Amino acid sequence: MSSNDIIITVRDVKRLYKMGEEKVWALRGVNLDVYRGEYLSIMGPSGSGKSTLFNMVGGLDMPTEGAVTIDGADIAKMDQFQQAFIRCRRIGYIFQTFNLIPVMSALENVTLPMIFGGMADADAAAKGAELLAKVGLGERLHHRPDELSGGQQQRVAIARALANSPTIILADEPTGNLDLKTGAEIIEMLGKLRDEMGVTIITATHDHKMLKASTRVVDLEDGVITAVRDRSEFDIVEGTIGGESH
Repeated sequence: MSSNDIIITVRDVKRLYKMGEEKVWALRGVNLDVYRGEYLSIMGPSGSGKSTLFNMVGGLDMPTEGAVTIDGADIAKMDQFQQAFIRCRRIGYIFQTFNLIPVMSALENVTLPMIFGGMADADAAAKGAELLAKVGLGERLHHRPDELSGGQQQRVAIARALANSPTIILADEPTGNLDLKTGAEIIEMLGKLRDEMGVTIITATHDHKMLKASTRVVDLEDGVITAVRDRSEFDIVEGTIGGESH
């Protein structure tokens, strides 16, 4: 792929956390290019730094050293209004715990980012209904989160992530609170949305089922990338990866 296909670059990124007198390097010099329209999964054990890298890419945290750029613009060098615009308009977020507002209906949860973005209420409601229909919840517009299953709540969260037509979707352990069947359905849905809408999807995950949807997988361990695997390199046999059961 050419440099014109690169939407995100991560260059020599390090992240230091201080806990009292102790210093912990969560990232130790990460370099990565993310291509427009790909489905990239960041995988690694707990403490590997994958959530930290995920937060860097999403502009939710800033590097101690190095740079993260979106379409050539360094996030850390933006002012707070520019960073807020990126988070609101360019990036959609999906979280393991759904992060829906309990007192709001599915439709209200989905339209909220659009209202914050300045869209008229009627236009936001129409688009929200369209997005909920796209994720299979066209009949559940007015149900609150406690009236929905975990899988349905995650579908609402996916619709909300798409609210402002982002170019990048960041999904942090999107199947972590779901059973195997529902998790597989969510993975399949994310892949379908990527194909239909052309969005770039980046996940931080433990879920090896994500391999079936990913175009590339970044293996992270102890704050460094140990491998970047293309789709052609995946060895997927039902329930196994690389011949080892998981």
